Amino acid sequence: MVLESHESFSPAEQLQLAPYVTNTEHPVFVLTNLPEVIKGALFSRYSRSTLGLRTLLLREFLQNDEAGFQAPSTSQDSRLALNKAQSFYDRILDGYGDDSIGELGGAHLALEQVSILATKVLEDARIGGSPLEKSTRYVSFAQQVNGDFQFYKDPRVLASAQAELYLETNRKLFRTYAELIETIRDYLRKVLPPEPDQPQAAYERSIRARGFDLLRGLLPASTLTNMGVFGNGRFFEGLLIRLRLQTLQELQDLASAAEQELQQVVPSFIRRADPTHRHFCSQLNFQQQSQNLLNRWIQPQIESSTPQSASVELLSYDPEAEIEVLAALFYENSELSFAQAREAVRGMSDQARENLLHQWADLREHRRHKLGRALEHASYTFDIVGDYGSYRDLHRHRILTQERQRLTTRLGYTIPESLIDAGLESPVRKVLEKAASAFEALEGEFPQEAQYVVPMAYQLRWSLKINLRSLMWLVELRTTPQGHENYRWLAQQMFQRVHEVQPRLAQLMRFVNLENYPLGRLAAEVKQELRKQSS
Repeated sequence: MVLESHESFSPAEQLQLAPYVTNTEHPVFVLTNLPEVIKGALFSRYSRSTLGLRTLLLREFLQNDEAGFQAPSTSQDSRLALNKAQSFYDRILDGYGDDSIGELGGAHLALEQVSILATKVLEDARIGGSPLEKSTRYVSFAQQVNGDFQFYKDPRVLASAQAELYLETNRKLFRTYAELIETIRDYLRKVLPPEPDQPQAAYERSIRARGFDLLRGLLPASTLTNMGVFGNGRFFEGLLIRLRLQTLQELQDLASAAEQELQQVVPSFIRRADPTHRHFCSQLNFQQQSQNLLNRWIQPQIESSTPQSASVELLSYDPEAEIEVLAALFYENSELSFAQAREAVRGMSDQARENLLHQWADLREHRRHKLGRALEHASYTFDIVGDYGSYRDLHRHRILTQERQRLTTRLGYTIPESLIDAGLESPVRKVLEKAASAFEALEGEFPQEAQYVVPMAYQLRWSLKINLRSLMWLVELRTTPQGHENYRWLAQQMFQRVHEVQPRLAQLMRFVNLENYPLGRLAAEVKQELRKQSS
């Protein structure tokens, strides 16, 4: 059935609209060739008008001299059109004063040559943005540019007496990483030879990925990487404010550079992130007062931080979670109040509840079969110690609450067993210990900047509060065979901790993989190679 719009446009209007909408006849269409700020303005007006979006586009912009919109033929015309549209849109924004209007337009932002340390701040926001980061598994970080390895050279440290220590520590880490690449690949080929029927190309890609996985712990937090971020205007405003509230010079510089580029696409959405805007000034004052308050109450307990193994501790959970999950399931599939749904569940026998959960779990044929939001009524809080590389991977899950401590060398480091078996323990341990000494020397004067010399092999402590639905996605995704062995172990431990206290809810996570895979990427690479050969 073809849906027909209730609106009709003259031939001249259709001609005007044609470049900016995918059709003028049907009620479902997409906006095209419009600046993001105009899309946002349109949707904000849309929510307060009885008119259709295409009619608003005609009246408010295409036929409105005040809006100043014109089809740009050059970059200068485009800039002029955007400036005029921005002024028009700002009045709409001021008139409505609704933060959600900033979610009606977005931008793709590239952030290249940023440190791994900076990426964590860039990825902290959970809503409105989608980040993608260069992988340490598929790309070598051994390349040099202009005769030096690619790591962030903090200007404050380089202007101090610690400059040479900072530079040499980072360079030594990169040199060791580069020197061991071929050695570890040769070792892997020896202990994990290919099967006779395996495509050689797939095998070599797996060896390459496994080698990078084993060596990534040598990469310092200063390592330069590339990021791409798609986000709506509200996300970018929050991102710029958060960056500007940080003390690291790199983050301040990134905020200025990002704002300059976003001003060309979504200027109205990010205006409150300007350092002179009253909204930002208020945020800065609030943060400073909060930090001063906490400094008066909390004394750093540095002496309690000692090296320890990776661990996952379940701090808290709801003993009534099973009742709550099933009550929520009953509630959305009935006309009961939530209290009545609880009583209905409590009235079931223990065996009946177990059978229901078991049958529900059996409906899932693969991990992308997601159970409903009833699972969000069960939540768990974990205290985790794991290497910084694993944190980077687990940090990307959005629907949860994570709090990390400052990156230091005091919790110790991990060396993969394969590096030890390959006879590489001595050079790896030597360079990791050198990094710890450099961190201690830098920390007194540069407590934040000292993080840059900490390699990813060092342990970080962070807490994670997560509901069962999100936990299911995390552990099933991060325990797949192709996952990095360190974060696979952490995800497996999260599952095990829940299974120990609530096995019947844990069984819903039926695609958790508890096995160990020496060459985890191989199956995926073989499948990819066979697809290439058959195409």
